[in-house]
Amino acid sequence: MTATEPESEPTTEPERVRLDELDGAPHAVVFEHDAPRTIRLTLDADQQLPAHRHPDTDIVCHLVEGVLDLALDDESHRLAAGDLLRFSGDREIAPTAIEDSVAVLVFAPQETD
Repeated sequence: MTATEPESEPTTEPERVRLDELDGAPHAVVFEHDAPRTIRLTLDADQQLPAHRHPDTDIVCHLVEGVLDLALDDESHRLAAGDLLRFSGDREIAPTAIEDSVAVLVFAPQETD
C-alpha cells in the first residue's frame, strides 16, 4: 500500500471588473462564467424593459446609480442608488429608469427541496 498525496482543490483567482469598462447596453455580462450569472443593466432616463421572467432563479438587484422603478407582478418598488432588492425570477419583472441608472443583477439558481 502506498501513501498518496491528498487531491488538491482547484484554485480560482479572484476576478475584478470595472462596471464602467463593460461593453453592452442595456445588458453587459460582468463575469464570463455561468453561475451565478451577473450582469450590469444600464438604462437611460424613462427607458423601460418589457415585462419578463427569469424562471427558477433568485435575483439580487443592486442599484449602483440613479433611480429605478422595478415592477414585480402587481407591485412597484422604487430603488435609489445603494439599494439592494432580492426577489424570485418567477415573478414578472419590468424595470423603468426614472433617471439614468446602472444596476448589477445576480441570478442564482433557486434551491430545490
